[in-house]
Amino acid sequence: MPSLRSRNSWPLALPSFFYLLASSLLSCTAQSAEAGCGPYGHGISSIVSEELYDSIFLHKDDSACPAKGFYPYASFVRAASRFRRFGGTGDLDTRKREVAAFLAQISHETTGGWATAPDGPYAWGLCFKEEINPQSNYCDSTNKKWPCYPGKSYHGRGPIQLSWNYNYGPAGRALGFDGLRNPEIVGNNSVIAFETAMWFWMTKQKPKPSCHDVMVGRYRPTAADVRANRTVGFGLVTNIINGGLECGVPDDSRVADRIGFYRRYAQLFDVDVGPNLDCAYQKSF
Repeated sequence: MPSLRSRNSWPLALPSFFYLLASSLLSCTAQSAEAGCGPYGHGISSIVSEELYDSIFLHKDDSACPAKGFYPYASFVRAASRFRRFGGTGDLDTRKREVAAFLAQISHETTGGWATAPDGPYAWGLCFKEEINPQSNYCDSTNKKWPCYPGKSYHGRGPIQLSWNYNYGPAGRALGFDGLRNPEIVGNNSVIAFETAMWFWMTKQKPKPSCHDVMVGRYRPTAADVRANRTVGFGLVTNIINGGLECGVPDDSRVADRIGFYRRYAQLFDVDVGPNLDCAYQKSF
């Protein structure tokens, strides 16, 4: 039975409790831009510490990498603070798995690794910030909603290698920059670069689900998905990102590279990779 003292002191403790709670919330708000403070107390930094980030991207700041110095941890965390559901949905393993999958996909898109590279081919993510020798300006002139601006190129830039006017336009609108008139900012501002990658990851582009929904278990296959064998897992994320070129093709080396990054990162996060890693037998969207 509680003592008389404990019963009488509880109401007096309430103001102190709410004061501490309010102080904590205010501190979280103040720190959010730099520390990724979120619903779990520390946001993305509770999943990816700076030490882990550096161990994942061992060679991103090597002189051999054109993006040297462009992808610091602080920019990653600051960008993530705009997307609180990223790495903040589900139980701890789900959150880890999603972030590992995201980092694996952007690592493939920006890789500077090769088969005999120091520390292996999967230690060279975030080596590039722009597509090398783009074969076109990636302008879909038939898209009237997001018309290309004269003289601008919408080739791959940033961690996800954002491409095409119909991605730059809505990404810019969502994030607060003019993606059609100023696509270059994605290759010049590291925070915006990370934000575009997270925007792409979190955004549904029908008939495609978002990569986020797939990795946190919110994706529900449509009848068309079932017929196309688009099953839940990391392979479906690859399908969303570049399925038209890589999926439905057994033993595609690009798919294998994405999986290689993902396996390494999942091990570093101490989480299993989940089912259906490839998209060899999936039809693209």
